[in-house]
Amino acid sequence: MTATVRLTTAQALVRFLAAQYTERDGARARLIGATWGIFGHGNVAGIGQALLEYADVMPFHQGRNEQAMVHAATGYARQSGRLSTHAVTTSIGPGATNLVTGAALATVNHLPVLLLPGDVFATRPADPVLQQLEVPYAGDVSVNDCLRPVSRWFDRITRPEALVPAALEAMRVLTDPVETGAVTLALPQDVQAEAYDWPEEFFAERVWAVRRPGADPAELAAAVRLIRSARRPLLVAGGGVHHSRAEDTLCEFAATTGIPVASTQSGKGSLRFDHPQDVGGVGHTGTAVADALARTADLVIGVGTRWTDFTTASGTLFAEPGVRFLNLTVAPHDGHKLAGTPLIADARTGLSELTAALRPHAYRVADDYAAEYARGKAAWERGVDACFTAADPDARPTQEQVLGALDAVVDATDVVINAAGSLPGDLHRLWRARSRDQYHVEYGYSCMGYEIPAAIGVSLAAPGRPVWALVGDGTYLMMPTEIVTAVQEGVPLKVVLVQNHGYASIGGLSEAVGGERFGTAYRLPAADGSLTGAPLPVDLAANAASLGMRVLRATTVRELGSALLEARDAATPTCVYVETATADTVSGAPGGQAWWDVPVAETATRPSAVRARESYERQAMTRRRHL
Repeated sequence: MTATVRLTTAQALVRFLAAQYTERDGARARLIGATWGIFGHGNVAGIGQALLEYADVMPFHQGRNEQAMVHAATGYARQSGRLSTHAVTTSIGPGATNLVTGAALATVNHLPVLLLPGDVFATRPADPVLQQLEVPYAGDVSVNDCLRPVSRWFDRITRPEALVPAALEAMRVLTDPVETGAVTLALPQDVQAEAYDWPEEFFAERVWAVRRPGADPAELAAAVRLIRSARRPLLVAGGGVHHSRAEDTLCEFAATTGIPVASTQSGKGSLRFDHPQDVGGVGHTGTAVADALARTADLVIGVGTRWTDFTTASGTLFAEPGVRFLNLTVAPHDGHKLAGTPLIADARTGLSELTAALRPHAYRVADDYAAEYARGKAAWERGVDACFTAADPDARPTQEQVLGALDAVVDATDVVINAAGSLPGDLHRLWRARSRDQYHVEYGYSCMGYEIPAAIGVSLAAPGRPVWALVGDGTYLMMPTEIVTAVQEGVPLKVVLVQNHGYASIGGLSEAVGGERFGTAYRLPAADGSLTGAPLPVDLAANAASLGMRVLRATTVRELGSALLEARDAATPTCVYVETATADTVSGAPGGQAWWDVPVAETATRPSAVRARESYERQAMTRRRHL
């Protein structure tokens, strides 16, 4: 007879999660490292009680905002190489719907996170309950169904015994390199607290092997033929390089072949910035050298990238008439994009197999091609130096000089986090990544508010390393709440708060597409009612201090450098607040190196929109479909 143990559904779930592990390359990690929670009537008596019951085996973190908790878990998962993540529990109603944005971010970026929202009563003893959404045409719908399209796996546990197959399937998806993302187990509040006789085997330690599939021999042979026939190949490194921990293998491939390596936002840092084959970011926010190579490449090798819009520059960047694409990816869905030749394999395994297969042919790019990109790389680095250097150290810094000041104080152990605003473009173009995980820019969803909670997650995954959350004032105002969590838990994150009085990046885009920066500045109303008056009289540094952070104010380049050094050594959460120079005193950082397709009003009376449409139509004529 099978031995059983009587527990509530919530207790069984917590015990089960505490016994799950991943293993890759002989290294084992705990799959669910901790649980984040905000409790309400939908989960306090169920999973809340269970987390208290098993506090010795499941660490708990108290959050302030449900979306932020998901961001923290996602940051932890990315820093952990997708081998470990956190769970997030909320009550029903607004607590559950606040998960949606964080879930979408995790799924878009292929990062595992487990969501455990409370749900309405499965047995309907009271109907409707507080916070229940009544749907006239369906009795089995709750607000948690909003999580279906942003989850890679969703289930509602309407009976205790249904947890067994659902929990196992959830773990399978979380650990699958192709399918991973947000996983949701909706937990009706009565079922959470219901007792059941569980088989003891359900709680046994379970190890989920993370696969490294190799390439099909025929696909590998086709890939080798493509590379050998290429005169001007370019490799584009995506986030899959980091997920696979393929950085050293990519370094060997690049050194062996001489093929230059550009990077997406997710892939930046795949090679160190000073590696001879690293040519920087590619696409709309790319470097001049990378985008020039992309325009003339006859073969583009995508490794671990899903070819998003900024990377492909809306089908206009890769302009060589006969250009071909080779897509090395673990995901078959991405392997055929841009009419590419698929090489379906784990990034590290596939690159290793490619390098070995090319060695007998002694393939290497021509010396004149290598010299060309070396000159371009050197010229670009001189431009970065110019952007980072302030002629007057006692002047207010530009945003680029803020990055230059930070660049001067970090080393390979620091992690720099950003997600939205004008900073991702400047970082992609200018930041000098010193290690495989120093550059942490979430640009798959580009979610304002990600940075501070993600920095907490990264700090928990990499204790002892300096972690920087770079935020503009717009992003800061979206979600500063987890500063309180960092203070509570003693997480010494460093926040660089850049005050530029509004949504600067969208303001610039608005101006470019004829929108005249409408609704993008943080200003008081002018006499005509438009938001063009004086800047809002807010003090975000005082706000950060009120939430418990130590705040260092910097008004000049010189003060900024000193403040960043002090913050780096701080053992408590510390904010460096700096107001950047106005638009007419910027350092002249280069603009977009490739076109980004943002549709412009086809008809308008305002001259700015008319001019923008004319420019748009000229650029749109260069579109192409790679067939």
